[in-house]
Amino acid sequence: MDGSGPAVAAEGLRIVRGGRDAVRGVDFRIPPGEITGLLGPSGCGKSSLMRAVMGVQVVAEGRVTVLGRPAGHPALRRRVGYAAQTPSVYADLSVIENLRYFAAVLRAPRSDADRVLAETGLTDHAGHEVGRLSGGQRARASLAVALLGAPELLVLDEPTVGLDPVLREELWRLFHTLRDRGTSLLVSSHVMDEAGRCDRLLLMREGAIVAVETPAALRERTGTADLEQAFLRLIRGHATARADGAAAAAPADRGPGDGCYAGRHESRRAAAGVRPPPPQAPRESEPRGRHERRRPPGASADPDPPSGPEPGTGSRP
Repeated sequence: MDGSGPAVAAEGLRIVRGGRDAVRGVDFRIPPGEITGLLGPSGCGKSSLMRAVMGVQVVAEGRVTVLGRPAGHPALRRRVGYAAQTPSVYADLSVIENLRYFAAVLRAPRSDADRVLAETGLTDHAGHEVGRLSGGQRARASLAVALLGAPELLVLDEPTVGLDPVLREELWRLFHTLRDRGTSLLVSSHVMDEAGRCDRLLLMREGAIVAVETPAALRERTGTADLEQAFLRLIRGHATARADGAAAAAPADRGPGDGCYAGRHESRRAAAGVRPPPPQAPRESEPRGRHERRRPPGASADPDPPSGPEPGTGSRP
């Protein structure tokens, strides 16, 4: 990859899952050598987007380029490390056995297993069976596999979930060390206090990217130092803009007769230069009903007319 090109680029990316758009019309570029945080609430499409970056997600539209090649290209297997939310290690093997196995698959040096054990804080658990580890320890074992072979890009899907504050701090220190070595990192999270640890942020909401900002630029744009409040203000502004756009796209208020049969004929007469006749008020002497008889002046209306035939309408003698 040309060092000046992006580590990851997406154009018009659309992903459909379960009959709905999980990711819709996404465009972004991730510079190399930075920690990019992919942040947003659970269910907003972060994991689907990361799988697309790894080339293991079916894409309905658009394309993703990783290190200058299409996502999922065979040449990327040793250049990209991936840690999914679900630990991808064998439960019936020990931690060190897992690492040595994956190191052999990746053709990484055998010594890499010991290195990543130390980097993820698992040295004391090297001989433990993975299935007997805690959830946080299994997640770190999966992260250790992703670190094998010194990949150029790390894609980490919520790597700090379930970890205590001390381990989270140690992992973020490791992420910054890897960045300083030139590794690009895409790290997802739904915890906004981790946003400040990133160099750049991709903020997602309902399958769309609502902002690509540095933390400092996001604070300045929203007028608050609290990144969680900044995200909420950005979401509210995004929702307001969408509502305004929908209102602008709605048809104008209808006038009298607009959209109905009479309105269409009025429009045709106006186009032909024919003026419609003025409306006429009903005459007072005109019967109000089809079968209503005229009454002489001063006669009262009898709600119950007499029974029998009316004068002049009966049978002849």
